[in-house]
Formats: sequence, C-alpha cells, structure tokens
Amino acid sequence: MSLVRSFEIGSTALVAQSLRLNTTASNIANAETTEGPDGRPYRSRQVEFKTIPFGDAPGQGVQVANIIESDAPFRMEFKPGHPKANEAGFVEMPNVNPVEEMVNMISASRSYQMNIEMMNTTRILMLRTLNLGKN
Repeated sequence: MSLVRSFEIGSTALVAQSLRLNTTASNIANAETTEGPDGRPYRSRQVEFKTIPFGDAPGQGVQVANIIESDAPFRMEFKPGHPKANEAGFVEMPNVNPVEEMVNMISASRSYQMNIEMMNTTRILMLRTLNLGKN
C-alpha cells in the first residue's frame, strides 16, 4: 500500500468521526427537548459506519452508512407544572442518555485524534524518505 493511500483512508475516517461528533452534539443539545417538529420529544440518533474498499489495495476507508433514530422508550419525568405534563404530572422526555453521549463524544474525539496522528506520521515518513536521497 502506498503512503498516499494512508491519507485517503485517514481522510475518510476524519469525515466519518466528524459526523459522529456532530450527531452526538445534537443529542446532547436536545436532551431536554420535549417537542420536535413532529410534536413528539426528540429521539436520540446514532451513526452507523461501513467500510469503503479501495480497489485491490489492502486497507479500507470508512463512511457513514446511516443515521439511526433510537427506538428506546422516552423517559417519563414527574413535572406537574410543565405544560406538556399528562394528568398524572409526568412529561415525556427525550430518550437521550447523557452519560452514553459523553462516552460517544470521547470515543469519536479520540478516534479523530488518532487518525490525525496517523496522517502526521505518514507525512513524516514521506519526508524522511525524500531526505534519504540528499545525503
């Protein structure tokens, strides 16, 4: 595999992890949104990845295959004064788990950083290869 292919593979990962970070940010931002465009509470979303083969060469890139809405039940919180409260005083809240979202954010951020490091290492190797002929 050529070193240039490493940049192609790394760039696909950067795009995919960036979308994962944006999706996680959206989930965290809407963790308390009781009414969306459809009149229902916000539903948590997760990113699904798939591999991208690069012809016959070894190594595969990654891309986002789908963004999936969670089918987990909404949280029910007791808020009797809330305008969306039912007769018993409970409000349907989004099915966003802030702890899971923080873990997703850290994981996506670390993956993004590792791909940057891989691309930097590849760049250094290419520069050292070019410098071999100078001495």
